[in-house]
Amino acid sequence: MKTTFTSESVCAGHPDKICDQISDAILDAALKQDLYSRVAVETLVTKDYVTLAGEVTTAGRIDYRQIARRVIRDLGYTNPRFQFTDHSPVVVKIHTQSQEIARGVDQLGAGDQGMMFGYACDETPELMPLPIILAHRLAEAVDRLKKTKRHLRPDGKTQVTISYANGRPKAAETVVLAVPHDEAVGLDQVKDELYRLVVVPVLAKYHMSCAPDRLTVNGTGVWHIGGPASDTGVTGRKIIVDTYGATARVGGGCFSGKDATKVDRSGAYAARYLAKNIVAAGLAKRAEVRLAYFIGARQPLMQEVETFGTETRPMRLIKDYMDRLLDTSVAGIINTLQLRRPLYLQTAAYGHFGKPGLPWEKISRLS
Repeated sequence: MKTTFTSESVCAGHPDKICDQISDAILDAALKQDLYSRVAVETLVTKDYVTLAGEVTTAGRIDYRQIARRVIRDLGYTNPRFQFTDHSPVVVKIHTQSQEIARGVDQLGAGDQGMMFGYACDETPELMPLPIILAHRLAEAVDRLKKTKRHLRPDGKTQVTISYANGRPKAAETVVLAVPHDEAVGLDQVKDELYRLVVVPVLAKYHMSCAPDRLTVNGTGVWHIGGPASDTGVTGRKIIVDTYGATARVGGGCFSGKDATKVDRSGAYAARYLAKNIVAAGLAKRAEVRLAYFIGARQPLMQEVETFGTETRPMRLIKDYMDRLLDTSVAGIINTLQLRRPLYLQTAAYGHFGKPGLPWEKISRLS
């Protein structure tokens, strides 16, 4: 039976991703000075305006405005015509962590409650679903192209529809790209460049192709000014982009701007680590790991795994494998995955999973 599935990603200059990157840059700055920093920072951007709000408890000294301006500048928002630049006003409303929450975290408990999900499948070398991986790779390629094609501007979105036959990916049905560009450059030129220099090479790496008439660029035909002047951005609003492109379930909280005591983030990383290793070990073709905590909990209230009938070994052996692979207490996750490091800014665009070098993406071989 043939079915289709669509996932989307966004470029690094998308308003929500500007916010994620500012929040994670603040987290990294705190961890560089104090590994035990407690951080929960939200960013909002809109036309010529930035707000930073949240809680930070750290022994370090952080220049919040300077960090925000650096991220905005690095993303290419330097032209006043964009009506949002690294010189836009930045309002800071950040205070220390609630003592009631801190009490539980001080005792090595969770800094938040909620449920977290991790997923892996054998559709790609990254053990991620093909639609979201292609969407991310297209977004990355669009952003790289902007460095040489100066008429392409910050912001952008990607979307891929993959057809499946009997549960296996077969073809790229459609690709949708949205990229703002200089008014002096026609849409036909932009579409030709994106097709030749982005779509064709990215899909080829995954043994896919897309005919030119299956590519849509800027659906209305006109997009010149993107970014916060056109669309307000907020930290954590791209949780589906950040995880599995809606192929799998996601938890109740976002990731960016939160230190590892916030299990919204560290629990989701732990669940991905477990799911990926189950698939990498050949124990199943698909795996979803489920965890749940409450504030102050040292151990999860729930730890389950679903393999959707693709398991190659009895479930009791898979669960035993999980127990041997990772202690899912809050302290166990933080220590095993070494999450008190300033490594989070790299996660804030193009997804938190399926990237090399991240500790939760490591494949561990158990005897």
